Amino acid sequence: MMADVSDLWSEHDNGVLHLPSGRSVRGRGLRHPLDATAPLPSYGVYLLGRRPPGMPWEADWIRWPDFRLPAGPEAARAVLARAWERAAGERVEIACGGGRGRTGTALACLAVLDGVPAAQAVAYVRRHYDRRAVETPWQRRYVRRFGRG
Repeated sequence: MMADVSDLWSEHDNGVLHLPSGRSVRGRGLRHPLDATAPLPSYGVYLLGRRPPGMPWEADWIRWPDFRLPAGPEAARAVLARAWERAAGERVEIACGGGRGRTGTALACLAVLDGVPAAQAVAYVRRHYDRRAVETPWQRRYVRRFGRG
């Protein structure tokens, strides 16, 4: 079933990463206020050391402390795969505190799921989302390993 265009991110929405398949996902830092005119997601994935406050849309939480990796890699893979699938027809948001390290890492993993080679996924996210995304060497390694399934 084809998604209604109003259900998807626009190319003009801030923080949106457009994947090669045509899927789009918004990355965001939760410490920065959401623009009052920005569309709301229909589904969000929040990458934080502690459970986030409730959101008015459906959401999943990946326990992921700042500058680290997900506490449960298998569960994180399942949630990110669900986010990638839902991005085909919904406004999906991925967010952490600042919107760069953990968010960039998760977006790079979505790029891998979308067909970007794991060795190129960080560069893809830095070019199309934020040039400082994926902040640590272990986050870069996580993306490369994510490609191995």
